[in-house]
Amino acid sequence: MTASALDLCNSALTLLGQPTISSLTANLRAAKLVNERYQYCIDATLRAYPWNCALERKTVTADATAPDFGYSYRYLLPTDPYCLRAVSLEDPDSEFKVEGRYLLTDEDECNLLYIARIGVGSFDSLLLEAVAARIAADIAFPLTNSNSMSQQAWSAYKDKLVEAQDADAQEGSSEDVEAYGWLNSRR
Repeated sequence: MTASALDLCNSALTLLGQPTISSLTANLRAAKLVNERYQYCIDATLRAYPWNCALERKTVTADATAPDFGYSYRYLLPTDPYCLRAVSLEDPDSEFKVEGRYLLTDEDECNLLYIARIGVGSFDSLLLEAVAARIAADIAFPLTNSNSMSQQAWSAYKDKLVEAQDADAQEGSSEDVEAYGWLNSRR
């Protein structure tokens, strides 16, 4: 079953012990809060980690304007799907820097691996849980006016995020698993 935006937001409300909503545009405080924070929370969670389901590869074309200094080429970051974060270039030894919506590098070709803004229907189940927990954490205090509920929600989000990252890191070569396992052990 594919999740929808409403399903995701209702999961967040359930985590806070709140009643679910029938529409994101309902004239209810909960609906307004989840609708306001929904895309921000998705983008923040996707940007925080190179999720397998959100990775895209694209060859991007050099911009007509080269940087004034420091790098030889400037590439516009992809917009379809929208690039949330540049992860790497095809050559892992290539250096690059992102400034604004441009990637700067000395490479005359740019084969980019990046985190794309994807729809909820493309999330795996653990990523869905992590994003729902992020939304819950984000709206906990405005919705419940409880510091303890807000702290519990942020703690739950961190736990769900680690669980989702650990599972995601195991889908790939052993190099990826080792690198992300080492990073996660430092939390």
